[in-house]
Formats: sequence, structure tokens, C-alpha cells
Amino acid sequence: MRRRSLLAALSLLPAAPAMASGEAARRRRSADPDIVFPAPGRRAWAVQVPQIRIGLLGGENEADRLGRFGPYRDLLAATFGVEVRLFAAADFAGVVQAFSARQIEMAGMGPSGYAAAFMDSNGNVEPLLTTEEADGSISYVSVMVVRRDSGITSLEQMRGRSLAWADPNSTSGYLIPRFQLRAQGIGVEPGQFFGRTGFAGGHEQAVVAVLNRQYDAAVTWASGIGEESEGFTRGNLRAMVEKGLLDMRDLRVIWRSEPILNGPLTVRRDLPEAFKEDMRLFHLALPRAYPAIYRQIERGAGTGYREVTHADYELFVRMRQEEAAARRRRS
Repeated sequence: MRRRSLLAALSLLPAAPAMASGEAARRRRSADPDIVFPAPGRRAWAVQVPQIRIGLLGGENEADRLGRFGPYRDLLAATFGVEVRLFAAADFAGVVQAFSARQIEMAGMGPSGYAAAFMDSNGNVEPLLTTEEADGSISYVSVMVVRRDSGITSLEQMRGRSLAWADPNSTSGYLIPRFQLRAQGIGVEPGQFFGRTGFAGGHEQAVVAVLNRQYDAAVTWASGIGEESEGFTRGNLRAMVEKGLLDMRDLRVIWRSEPILNGPLTVRRDLPEAFKEDMRLFHLALPRAYPAIYRQIERGAGTGYREVTHADYELFVRMRQEEAAARRRRS
């Protein structure tokens, strides 16, 4: 598929996941009135899954990640009577590789990270649910931010300046900005439009690099709804504001991507179907049953979760395949 076709398809994603006729009615949502939190008790699947190992993506310091997910881990353990362990990867690739090595059972991922895990594991991952935003949509955006005192007020003024990507496996911090900027006629390789580009090591690190004047701009993720002055309703900027790491008066958003389908809660495909169903029900019911834990793991407010399938993320697999082919051509 040509890049122009990919971007045209991408622009259609936020409306709804790809569905066959009548399938929408079968896709459960947290908002459904009959969603009930699972009753506590050890399950038969625990014979095959005696512990749940959860991968946590990079982009935030390890202590903060483990702290945010601690109550969530404890709730999973108490609900299903199995040990639950958190694995905070140094970067996005760590979670991708852990899936391939069968070292984790589950992780929340961006669309590009899911696509990477699907390719790296030869299809041994499966998406269960995606996040709904505060307005009920299932999309987010990539934003490019600069220091407010930099004098940069538009994308055109970034010509010859430096840009920090978040992570090579990040959807909003690398894959989508590259595709959409190229579609706008902006070369994304060093020296084409930007004077210098580099990887900051994660979303939080990318914004910190701008604040510290190491880069002129960075791309990161945000819900794209709510007050920009508060870091939007959800996302990296919102999380940094709430942790006291960022005052939005210090930043300016100079570019937004087209909406991007939210990433999936992902499990290994080779796990028992009963385990997958319990994970669906646990998360679908989480926002109403334990709203504080839900807000912690989602880094802001939303309306819950919605079921998804691999077909919803096939486009991102094709995009990563094209990106990999382009790298091979350049080497």
C-alpha cells in the first residue's frame, strides 16, 4: 500500500474500529449496563497461568510506573488468586521482545508497539480492548511541542531546528508523525527539513529534553480533547502536569496529527481463552468498580474500554512493514 493510501485510511480510524455489518452490537463497552466486575476466586486457567506478568512500556521513570500500577497489580492478584508481577521495560522494544520470548502475558501498548509485537512474535499476540476517551471516542493525537519562549509558533519555523522522537516503537512519538509530516511534504530524515533528529528514550524524556533546551521540539501523545492549558484530559502531557514535572505555560503545541486509533490491551494469543475473557471483563468493569485505579493506569480521565480485534490494527502492521522496507532500501 502506498503511503498516501495508508494516510487516507488512517484518517478514517477514529470513527470506529473496522467491523463487519452487525458486529458493532457485539463489541462490549465499559458503559454497557450489564458489565459486572468478576467475582473473586482462583480460576481453572491458573493451572496454565500461575502468574500474570505485565509489561509496562517505557517513557516514564521506573519508580513512577511501578507506583501507578501497584494498586492495579494488587487488585488483579486479589481478584484471581494468582501472583501478579510488573516488568518495567527500559524502552518500548523491551515489551515487544518480552512478548516474543513468552516472558509476559499482558501489556497495554500503542498501535505501533502492538504491530511490532505481532510481527516479532509471528502473530502470537492478540488485542482485547482499547481505551475510550472522555467524549466516548477511541482516538488520540500526536502533538509537537516547543518551549513557549523559543519564538517558534508554527511548524514552518522548525526548518533547520532539532526534533526529538520519543521511541522508535512509539506510534505517536515516531511512526505517525513521520508518515503524516512526509504526507505534508516535509522530509523527516536529518538535514531534509529538521536540522537534527534523535530519540529521547520515551515520551516523558522527550518533553524534558525540550524543557532543558536539548531539542527545539518533541512529539508526544495526548487525548487531543479537553483544555490544552491542563495537558488535555489524558496523555503524557497531562501526566507530567499532575506529577508536577510540567507547567503547560512553558510549552506551545505547534502541530497535531490526524486522530490515531487508541492502542490495545494486548495478551499472548497462546493463552487460554478463559483467561482472555476474564481480562476483558476485569478491565471493562474497572472504571466503575475502581475508578481511582482506572485513572492511575490510564493517566487521566476517560469513559472506559471497548473491545477490539486484530483487524482494527492491521493498518499499523502494514505501516511498520513499509517503514522496515524503507530502512532496508536506505541501508
